[in-house]
Amino acid sequence: MSLRKPNHWLIHTEREEMGTDSRAAEISRQLGITIPTAQLLLNRGCTTTEEARRFLSKETEHMHDPFLMKDMDRAVSRIVSAVENKEKIVIYGDYDVDGVTSVSILCLYLKSRRAEVSYYIPCRNGEGYGMTEGAVRKLAEGGVDLIITVDTGITAAEEAEFARSLGVDLVITDHHECHSEIPRASAVVNPRRTDCGYPFKELAGVGVVFKLLCALESAFCPGETMMDCTRRISAAYGDLVAVGTVADVMPVRDENRLIISYGLSLIENTGRPGLVELIEATKADSKFSGKRKITASFIGYTIAPRINAAGRIRDASLAVELFLAKTCEEAAPIARELCDINKERQAEENKISEEAYAEIEGKINLTEDRVVVLDDEKWHHGIIGIVASRITEKFGCPSILISFEGQGDLGKGSGRSVKGMNLVEALSSCSDLLEKFGGHELAAGLSIKRENLPEFRRRINEYAAECFKDADMTVSLEADCELYPEDITMNQAKELYYLEPYGVSNPAPVFVIKGITLADVSAVGGGKHTRLTAKIGGGNVTVMFFRTTPSELDLYPGDCVDIMFGMDINEFMNQRSVQLVAKDIRLAEPAFLAEQREYALYELLTGEAEDVPLPTVLPTEQDLPERQDFAIVYSTLKRELKTEHEVFSLRALRHLLLRGGVDMPYHKLKAAVKIFGEMGLLRVDELDAERDIYAFGYIRVSEKADLEQSPRLRKMRENYKRIRSNE
Repeated sequence: MSLRKPNHWLIHTEREEMGTDSRAAEISRQLGITIPTAQLLLNRGCTTTEEARRFLSKETEHMHDPFLMKDMDRAVSRIVSAVENKEKIVIYGDYDVDGVTSVSILCLYLKSRRAEVSYYIPCRNGEGYGMTEGAVRKLAEGGVDLIITVDTGITAAEEAEFARSLGVDLVITDHHECHSEIPRASAVVNPRRTDCGYPFKELAGVGVVFKLLCALESAFCPGETMMDCTRRISAAYGDLVAVGTVADVMPVRDENRLIISYGLSLIENTGRPGLVELIEATKADSKFSGKRKITASFIGYTIAPRINAAGRIRDASLAVELFLAKTCEEAAPIARELCDINKERQAEENKISEEAYAEIEGKINLTEDRVVVLDDEKWHHGIIGIVASRITEKFGCPSILISFEGQGDLGKGSGRSVKGMNLVEALSSCSDLLEKFGGHELAAGLSIKRENLPEFRRRINEYAAECFKDADMTVSLEADCELYPEDITMNQAKELYYLEPYGVSNPAPVFVIKGITLADVSAVGGGKHTRLTAKIGGGNVTVMFFRTTPSELDLYPGDCVDIMFGMDINEFMNQRSVQLVAKDIRLAEPAFLAEQREYALYELLTGEAEDVPLPTVLPTEQDLPERQDFAIVYSTLKRELKTEHEVFSLRALRHLLLRGGVDMPYHKLKAAVKIFGEMGLLRVDELDAERDIYAFGYIRVSEKADLEQSPRLRKMRENYKRIRSNE
């Protein structure tokens, strides 16, 4: 079978289940929202109208007392003392968005308290992740009295001892998974500590710093309530806390939902020069001139990558300086530079991705290796984490990429995982092979010597096999519910904003619509993406399919398809319209089954596949290719070859024939193509057997070919007679 098998889709609620007597319909009536929006609330655990109302109004979440966090009192006491005594403080951060925003808000706050404070972010290229003894020594020699870590430090037990030996105090704030040994420091504030009773464990690093600021504010303002202090800190820094929380892909529930929601509302009308200019710079990149709707997706896919790019391939301090800028004039050139750096990052990311995909497809058996482990001498170690995310998303399995770039025999790796395998625990099982590791359940970093790589690859795959031994490894694309054409409205698109912010634990809604006819398919973004026009509800709706080219999609105007998508509002030239962003597109089931039958008929008639069952409707003589069929296909290909159009899938070739008014079934079309090659009438090179993609070339033939001499055609006729004689 050459027809590409579609991905498996898991649709949680079919549209017919959301009828007028359903729970969704009842919530819809009582809250004045559409039935699909009500169903989304049900899917998110809101089983009653009241629960749905509270979710929409965000009444189910509240802020917790920061002093419930282990060591928060000690951290506040030591920092207040340092501020009051004019001690020299350095904030030691990480180079990702979470680290950059953490450094920025703590630095801004301590400066507002007139502290003697500066910051230090290690260089990813020279120093790598986390605290190092070299950095601690440098800071101690500079007269630093107190180091405060943000978004890092929880695994720095040796570095903490070294700081102690140099007479430098250390306050650690972090949110990463803890190892068995907690560093000895003046305070270690991390909600993931096993001895920490804080009720919400999944704050970002910047979220932990936010709680520290609230606690510090209450210490500096003893006559005020914690609620008043929290409101003031939220108003001053909530925008950057939201950016860091979204960028670090933290679960959007409990405190995080409030942090992100409030922070996004601040960014909508922000006066922070760094954010103002960064948003303006992104408009210039995309040639967009209107007012941006600030969503978690906009932060995650537009703002965060530009902040991240600095630490990945340059210096994260550039991003910190953007947020410390006091004027737009000061911030504007930094914002533009970050956008330029991001373009460099994108180019490098695409290059590494292509190399990684080729290696996976050429060397790795994904049915045996549950974890993809790749290494290379040239990969930029600041980019491999993004590529690992792409691989995990594309292939549905954990992945670890390791770069030995400029490191000799020491490689730096970045990994991503899937539900079912805690990556930090997996790395811990191989800790004797690693120099360093740390991170979260689904994302982690590591350092490893080259000599340990083969054994590491073997053992982590053994660990993964145990994790997934009872799991169905079939990758399913999930959708909340099915929609009808009449559901694709501007009102429905607007209502989706009610459920924001989106993220882990509250994912952006994904829908499915079936039986949609395509009116147009075209390449955009320099050929990297596809824009489709779909006939929906009596009109045309734009469907964007990113990171997939039209040739990869292999769909054409007139095709009847099912679409899995997210819904958005597109603003262009002051016009607003509903836009679908495709997650996957496949032929509608009737069309897919019809093509399957035609491919099966080809295999039956040619005998190219064994044990092909007889169809319920036996082939007729019209199913055998005739001279007229050969003539039509040959003239079509010859015309295309004159324009140097040489590569076609069978679906593309069939579409060409359809445009000329000829509807030729696949069993005839494929037979004609194969026979042309067999008889030397055309050069026919099979490029992709699974997708039936061929490269054609014109051959000058001096004598008229006798197609009746084709062994393949004779075989088809013999098989046809045999099948019919056994009726």
